Amino acid sequence: HLAMDDMTENFLSEYKSCMPTRYSYRQIKKMTHCFKEKLGQGGFGSVYKGKLLVGHPVAIKMLGKSKGNGQEFMNEVATIGRIHHANVVRLLGFCAEGSKRALVYEFMSKGSLDKYMIPQGETTSSLSWDKLLDIVIGIARGMEYLHCGCNMQILHFDIKPHNILLDENFNPKISDFGLAKLYPADDSKVSVTAVRGTIGYIAPE
Repeated sequence: HLAMDDMTENFLSEYKSCMPTRYSYRQIKKMTHCFKEKLGQGGFGSVYKGKLLVGHPVAIKMLGKSKGNGQEFMNEVATIGRIHHANVVRLLGFCAEGSKRALVYEFMSKGSLDKYMIPQGETTSSLSWDKLLDIVIGIARGMEYLHCGCNMQILHFDIKPHNILLDENFNPKISDFGLAKLYPADDSKVSVTAVRGTIGYIAPE
């Protein structure tokens, strides 16, 4: 754990000038009222609803036991931590305090797209074809920005309905950059040594 913590701190020091706000674990607990309202659970850990001191709602992802020397945490901070686009979820801050790691995102009130593709009871309803088309175009714009609009190409590697979040107007935003990789902007070919992504959504090639 010490080696992993040192690696994370070295990374954070190197990119300090372009980082979002760093919070203490105590501040994270205060934002979430001691993790009172849980929004979801996944292999990465748990997501809780919180509120910044200025009153803005946020979603706080508490990361579970890290694999690969905290690579997923560093991937998130290194990619969306320094970009801003209408169709990419915004990382507002993070916490790195020993084994306690958290990512603070803008709150997306409509949740993830998968809930609307397969409606779940009375809490969600299916979307119109026009709205689905708007969502698809928004996702494409976000991906185009990641691939062509940044100083470095950002390849997500895990685009799926669960990782597309919707705001109050159903505008889509790409989220979860734990598997993302940065590549030089002029690279037209990228070699991948291992399978990355979710079975069923990985590109067949």
